Amino acid sequence: MRKILLTMLLAICTLGISAQSASKNEATIVNNIQYKSNKDAYVNERCKLDIYYDKKQKDCPVVVWFHGGGLTSGSKQLPSQLMNQGYTIVGVNYRLLPTVTIDQCLDDCAAALAWVFKNIDKYNGSNKKIFVSGHSAGGYITAMLGLDKEWLNRYGVDANDIAGLIPFSGQMISHFAYRKMNGIDNLQPIIDKYAPLFHVRKDAAPLILITGDRNIELFGRYEENAYMWRMMTLVGRPDTKLYEIAGHGHGAMGNPAYHILIQSINKILGKKYEF
Repeated sequence: MRKILLTMLLAICTLGISAQSASKNEATIVNNIQYKSNKDAYVNERCKLDIYYDKKQKDCPVVVWFHGGGLTSGSKQLPSQLMNQGYTIVGVNYRLLPTVTIDQCLDDCAAALAWVFKNIDKYNGSNKKIFVSGHSAGGYITAMLGLDKEWLNRYGVDANDIAGLIPFSGQMISHFAYRKMNGIDNLQPIIDKYAPLFHVRKDAAPLILITGDRNIELFGRYEENAYMWRMMTLVGRPDTKLYEIAGHGHGAMGNPAYHILIQSINKILGKKYEF
């Protein structure tokens, strides 16, 4: 575990943004690719993704980004903080609770990630270097798809082929929106099959956990992630990391967390990195 000082992060992020601005590429964005379709109008409305990629580069690392919003709101995003880094970026929409069940929501996300594995080479990305990330609800989805192999197995993809899981302030217990739909109070934690903690395993992809300051984070978000870190190390994954961003709450932790994401990708890929 590491507690990161605000001043250091702001300085590093500023340098990173300057370096990004100086880079030259031929980036393009393709919007609203349908990754799942049927006669259901809501499926056709929500099950779409956007892709940012550089026409000049090949075999790029891929970041699949799941948006936040408590599983009940939000829309697909292509984070600007990840642009000009040599990545192919995928922003995913999925159906939302309570209009659909948690199973349908997670199935959408698995279908999107499977689509990326099977098609990202058309957008100069490598399916050997797919990283999954997202903030809040997107962090929860990241952990669920990476740890519970059932979801990707439905689409013929092995979750162990993910290069890295990097959730931002994701729930590691069963998600509060799912609990609410089942009449369970927001402050009543449970761990069932819809909790990433239920699926702790040694052979998962590398897991990098990032949260805001434990004293101002949403509910017990830091503690959930700390428990996940501890359990992963106990089952034999000492490479699991937990970063706590000092002085930043649930929303504000997102911006400095991108630096950790970028450096973690570099480290996993054997490139130069600096935390």
